[in-house]
Amino acid sequence: MKALFMISHPAHFWMFRYTIDNLQRDGHKVVIVIRPKDVLEQLCINAEMSFYKVKNRPKKWGMFGLAIFLIEKIIEVLHIARKEKPDILIGSDGVLAVVGKLIRKPAFECYEDDAEAIALYAKMFFPIYTGVICPNCCSAWKWADKKIAYPSYHELGYLHPNQFTPDKKKVEQYGIDVSKPYILIRFAQLTAHHDVGIHGINTEIAEQMIAMLKPYGRIYITSERPLEPQFEQYRIHINPLDMHHVMAFASLYIGDSQTMAAEAGVVGTPFVRLNDFVGRLSYLHELEAPTDFTPRSNGYVPKLDAHISDNVHYSLGYGHKTADVEGFFTSIENWLNTPNRKEVCAERRQKMLSEKIDYAKFLTYFIETYPQSAKETRNADSTFWERFK
Repeated sequence: MKALFMISHPAHFWMFRYTIDNLQRDGHKVVIVIRPKDVLEQLCINAEMSFYKVKNRPKKWGMFGLAIFLIEKIIEVLHIARKEKPDILIGSDGVLAVVGKLIRKPAFECYEDDAEAIALYAKMFFPIYTGVICPNCCSAWKWADKKIAYPSYHELGYLHPNQFTPDKKKVEQYGIDVSKPYILIRFAQLTAHHDVGIHGINTEIAEQMIAMLKPYGRIYITSERPLEPQFEQYRIHINPLDMHHVMAFASLYIGDSQTMAAEAGVVGTPFVRLNDFVGRLSYLHELEAPTDFTPRSNGYVPKLDAHISDNVHYSLGYGHKTADVEGFFTSIENWLNTPNRKEVCAERRQKMLSEKIDYAKFLTYFIETYPQSAKETRNADSTFWERFK
């Protein structure tokens, strides 16, 4: 078996890392193709992965420029695929759908943003993919017949206890005293194709937030975007391979990145996020507490997209749209006034883990036993899923 993985985002590096390790351990061949976004290339180098690199998307692009870039990327990946001759293609990049068709091999999209939230991408590529692999809480929209659902999250492909144990030494090397409370803040870039119209933490909100947090511990900021001068004193540079260790010992995580909010939740660190994806992503809605947990003077309660169920809440954090800044600060205050918040989150995390599986373990099985695995998954009962815990 030879599997080709296309990795286009640092989060996808983590999502596939242990599946790739598992496949190689089991004697399978793996081909890795990356689009070097943010710290992705450095992550692969640090992990001693061999990879092909295709060109990155230009920073300034219109629809015509994007179309040209997409064609060029298809040609690049097609050349690699014809050279390597993989048996199966896995990733979160629509190029794989096209390349899979051209070389007549199965291609699977791994995603956890509901299809409605990435509507243009879904319309372009989901019809071409062999199947779409996603958490069972996520919507495949018009392509439910292609959905391969599992009870977990991407983040449990690398932060499940089977793979991840927080290491204090990795945190202390950055001068962080883990015996004292500290707060981790993340500012995302929000420039991906699906981030159009999405906003997060602006300068004014950040200033108010830091003033509120100062009495409760050291503040550390990591940022994809440039920082204003007044925030530079809080900036910390962390090797991306160590980020989850730093996050795991934090007393609170705050940011406008949905991936890092989910990562905080699954390692048991209470979180608060502010961005306009709130109410649109099922997996984060599951991880969060109900958004109307306390009265708002402005009466604002985020409206959920129709496909999102409001039945499951692990209450590991809070999510607020940018129209609900008051609620955002109320949630921060709520956590700050919970002195045993880490213990509270540890209990809630255990409940979540008891109901979820090790995603890397499942994806390894799916690839190794395909196409039988696709049939099994669609008809799976609880006994089937127990083997992946």
